[in-house]
Amino acid sequence: MIEQKLEFESERYFHKLYGEKPEHLKLIENAFGISLVARSNILLMSGDQHDVDLCSELFKLLELGREQGMITKKSDFLRFLDKVSRGKGRELHKLLEDPLVLNIRKKSVVPRNLGQRRFLDLILNNDLVFGIGPAGTGKTFLAMIAAIHSLLEGKIQRIVLARPAVEAGEALGFLPGDLEEKLLPYLRPLYDAMDEVLGPVEARKLIETGVVEIAPLAYMRGRTLGKCFALLDEAQNTTRSQMMMFLTRLGEGSKMVVTGDLTQIDLPPREESGLVEARRLLKKVPGLHFHEFDHEDVVRHPLVSAIIAAYQPPRSNG
Repeated sequence: MIEQKLEFESERYFHKLYGEKPEHLKLIENAFGISLVARSNILLMSGDQHDVDLCSELFKLLELGREQGMITKKSDFLRFLDKVSRGKGRELHKLLEDPLVLNIRKKSVVPRNLGQRRFLDLILNNDLVFGIGPAGTGKTFLAMIAAIHSLLEGKIQRIVLARPAVEAGEALGFLPGDLEEKLLPYLRPLYDAMDEVLGPVEARKLIETGVVEIAPLAYMRGRTLGKCFALLDEAQNTTRSQMMMFLTRLGEGSKMVVTGDLTQIDLPPREESGLVEARRLLKKVPGLHFHEFDHEDVVRHPLVSAIIAAYQPPRSNG
């Protein structure tokens, strides 16, 4: 049993590191099996050397994260605590010591884990990227962020958003309203990403002026997408012909990102997903990149990761 203390620059700074919630200190005690006492800007730690060292590592990572504006929510704190308690603090060190930050207007966007970091790296440095993984991993959000960043940097002239409307069988004429209103339920996640970094007023202006275009897959046949960033979301619900048609729209000076979750295919049972086939046929094509997330990359509530892991089929030992 040893006693050790950490001293921070101010009491306010110290409390902000753990979210100013006393219950978070209790979570740290339970995770590492140590005792903590917070006094002004000092944290007193008592326990076995290994466990005290883990607690010190956690606060060092929290400081690194705070310097980059990453630690703002309870979910971020819990994710850091989980990683360190499972001996995976080195992954967070790699992420924080070599940050990738996209500045969009007055907002900074930072990947929250190495999976997100690799995916964003691939998008920024390649013309055609697939992001495959479960809900909550940030696939759609990061792709939209990259699209908006490319637009504001002048690298592309417009953004094209597409998503298969499987529930309506692509027969959108039966829904009330104009085309945009019919597609809104399917494109809501893409709008939400724009709203978060640009604000709803500027996001709406981009759509009204056609800089951001809503394009149903059925309307894209015969087009060539030049100087644009094309994003196909929920691609697991494309058919073979839809996927091939979309991928072959790629034109000069353009980027294309395809995202999907292979556990949420809503196509008829006998129809193979265009995303499943694309992964099988295109994985070795030079210049085309696949990034696959898993449940540990989930950045929603920590329970989401546990739920996804529980639903995953057991791996065969053969």
